[in-house]
Amino acid sequence: MGKKILVAEDSSVLLNLMKRILSEANFEIKPVKNGQQVLDSIEKDSFDLVLMDINMPKVNGIECSKKIRAHKDEQKKQIPIIAVTGNAMNMTEDEFSEVGINDFLPKPIDFDKLVDLVKKWTEA
Repeated sequence: MGKKILVAEDSSVLLNLMKRILSEANFEIKPVKNGQQVLDSIEKDSFDLVLMDINMPKVNGIECSKKIRAHKDEQKKQIPIIAVTGNAMNMTEDEFSEVGINDFLPKPIDFDKLVDLVKKWTEA
């Protein structure tokens, strides 16, 4: 298996599609459905990338990203984060950047772009 990707998405349909597409591109996927599961997963395991839905239950993607960036483990706080969003919060790239999000992918998702972005951030 390839690089480990934590995929945080509260839509089961989108989560399953991203999981299938990224698995076919030889990425190992850990799917989670809310921000608390993201934080719990990062405590237990290491990942090469986080695909972060912004509008999730329990802890939203913005708060989650801030908590990852504040992590005490130097390696964990550096994990690249790609926001996956319909941009319902109308955030700009600068605002994403301010909370430590490295890149973003708009919804509806272009799956070719998804794979390209994941490769870009995991091969760096």
